[in-house]
Amino acid sequence: MEPDLFTAAAEERQEKDPTGSPLAVRMRPRTLDEVVGQQHLLKPGSPLRRLVGEGGTGPAGPSSVILWGPPGTGKTTLAYVVSKATNKRFVELSAITAGVKEVRAVIDGARRAVGGYGKETVLFLDEIHRFSKAQQDSLLPAVENRWVTLIAATTENPYFSVISPLLSRSLLLTLEPLTDDDVRGLLRRALTDERGLGDAVGLPEDTEEHLLRIAGGDARRALTALEAAAGAALDKGETEIALTTLEETVDRAAVKYDRDGDQHYDVASALIKSIRGSDVDAALHYLARMVEAGEDPRFIARRLMISASEDIGLADPNALPIAVAAAQAVAMIGFPEAALTLSHATIALALAPKSNAATTAIGAALDDVRKGHAGPVPSHLRDSHYKGAGKLGHGQGYVYPHDLPEGIAAQQYAPDELKDRTYYEPTRHGAEARYADAVEWTRGHLGRKRS
Repeated sequence: MEPDLFTAAAEERQEKDPTGSPLAVRMRPRTLDEVVGQQHLLKPGSPLRRLVGEGGTGPAGPSSVILWGPPGTGKTTLAYVVSKATNKRFVELSAITAGVKEVRAVIDGARRAVGGYGKETVLFLDEIHRFSKAQQDSLLPAVENRWVTLIAATTENPYFSVISPLLSRSLLLTLEPLTDDDVRGLLRRALTDERGLGDAVGLPEDTEEHLLRIAGGDARRALTALEAAAGAALDKGETEIALTTLEETVDRAAVKYDRDGDQHYDVASALIKSIRGSDVDAALHYLARMVEAGEDPRFIARRLMISASEDIGLADPNALPIAVAAAQAVAMIGFPEAALTLSHATIALALAPKSNAATTAIGAALDDVRKGHAGPVPSHLRDSHYKGAGKLGHGQGYVYPHDLPEGIAAQQYAPDELKDRTYYEPTRHGAEARYADAVEWTRGHLGRKRS
């Protein structure tokens, strides 16, 4: 909404004496050069650079943009920097509290500002995915005619949550999760900067690492936890933030987990072995340790997909589709919601009947091939579609199974050397019992002998 006299006065007092504001607010970048991460969006000539006046005026001026990214990656910060760096009117709305009435008021004000004194307006709309289709429609004329330059922020996939006409009239900029190095740099700046803690307290390495785990790539969460822990340390008269102080403050124990070392592989191994052993509670414990430590959810999802084929296979044919769906969902939503999806898949896999028959089958087949047991493809199975194939005898004598009542043609398929070799030995666990019956029946009709 348009700032009133009281809001303007409060913002002026905050700028003169920022100590009453949260650390995350005090440490907001004042220029694009102070922004951590998102360097792919901050190159010279980029839409954000043009929005703050670094070129791009007139008919080639900057388009409206939609900022899409996880919480704490800098969407509001980028809008704040634009508001400070540009001499355009800047109006902020939240889709949580605003509606069509407020949007129209801003648009009317923007048209008066352009017509009256040539002042352009930047409208920052947070949480745009909370707007209904009709509410988003109300933005279209202003965006299309450039009565306002829209900066819209969303944590949800805009292809699902933003109407197509608005997407087509805007540039979609995807914000990437902040790396640990990005957040680490922000924490260290907050410790020393006069706007932050001004060297009032130190941050040992083990405490810093736990802060990074807590943050999970969320800058706001990192600064909030740092501020709380620093206050607790200073109240105790401590000059450094001890790990125990941080744990007490944020009520989260430090998980011993090195994402690049033994713990990474040991906990991942324990998760898969617990699923293999059908201990759903142990599997959830190890999953929780990985989630809490900030493990890449895509890595966890990949391990679950492997487990679905390696340890379950056809004993539950739904296991792999569940794991694949979980991986796709994780890629779309990220943490923290991805923990729910990973839990869903972990429980399903742990409780599924188990079979490693698919694993041992391909292992045995690969072993034969690597030992040189291959042999030529039988002539009747060779490709007979190209000119001259008939003269070579390719395809002659091949029996088309669909022409037979039972759909099974008792002819040799494997090379001579392996014609009686069997690889797949199904269990009778769960749904694989049906495949065991099918294997027995088909091998009998093919006249196959067991090797």
